[in-house]
Amino acid sequence: MTEDHEEKSGNATTGLENDDGELGMKPWEQHSTVISIPRFDYNAPSSILRHSHCGFLITCPLKREKSATKEAICILEKYIPNADSKKRKLCIRSGDPDSLDCKESGCSNEMSGNSLETTKSDMCAEKNLDLSLVKLTRSGLLLLTFPCGKSPPIVNILFDIVQSLESNSLSMPRWCHRIFPIQSTCVLDEKGLQMTVPKLVNGFMIDNQNKLGQPVKFAVGYNRRGIEESEMKNTQSDKNDHISTLLDRTKCFDVVAAIVKDIIPNSVVDLKHPEFAVLIELLPLSGTPGGLAVGGVSVLPKEVFSTKPRLSVKALVFDTKAKGVKRS
Repeated sequence: MTEDHEEKSGNATTGLENDDGELGMKPWEQHSTVISIPRFDYNAPSSILRHSHCGFLITCPLKREKSATKEAICILEKYIPNADSKKRKLCIRSGDPDSLDCKESGCSNEMSGNSLETTKSDMCAEKNLDLSLVKLTRSGLLLLTFPCGKSPPIVNILFDIVQSLESNSLSMPRWCHRIFPIQSTCVLDEKGLQMTVPKLVNGFMIDNQNKLGQPVKFAVGYNRRGIEESEMKNTQSDKNDHISTLLDRTKCFDVVAAIVKDIIPNSVVDLKHPEFAVLIELLPLSGTPGGLAVGGVSVLPKEVFSTKPRLSVKALVFDTKAKGVKRS
């Protein structure tokens, strides 16, 4: 994720035209009065390697990571429980987009139309979310994590966001495309998954056992975010074969499916109509010691994911290319 300011250019990405043909607010103008962007937590990668963390992996347009970060925090603060409201220092840009005027302010977040429209009076109060922004090596992704030992109901938060969007009580975000809940992190090898997946599957079964059919249908998703297997293998030592092997999709699916079937004997893989899904996201952390591959793992109910065109959490925005313009 780049730290550079979002660049101005002559194309349509630098501004929005209104119905009168006038140029609307630019990304930094839309969000500068909402919330100041958090700084990267450069200790997070090593902490994630030592301990399991939960959080959110968010997809967004390229070079719009800052706007998406601010928008994501404004959305999440509405749904994260037990977050203490407080005043925050807001950075309001005046004139030059690179200049900042900071002041204390309260909260008033208005989301209108299909984007987060803000003015100087539309400001978000910070809640004590305890979220760290983790630097990634790929653009178009954000990773927000909670401190070690803090485990809010990550999946329930996503469920509430999806329900709010479907009921139109939450306006469709402009920059955040998908929010992947991460219930736990682990080193992406067989040992790491064998320690992580059973805990999450057992927890899901305790909460949902009476709601599932027989046999229990599940699916496994593994997203490497375009990182080529050969590229990752070159960063590993010869003695670290498990990580290289697990980057193969088929191997990952086999390992996770075997874990689930060991826990739920009457379970079968069903990619069309699964009742729950185990999703694994490769987290492209920056500065990971030893170049180890780290993954985020979640066990999700069918209400928050879709299977077409591929297994993934539900999108927060409409797919304008799809027939009927549906959220998938």
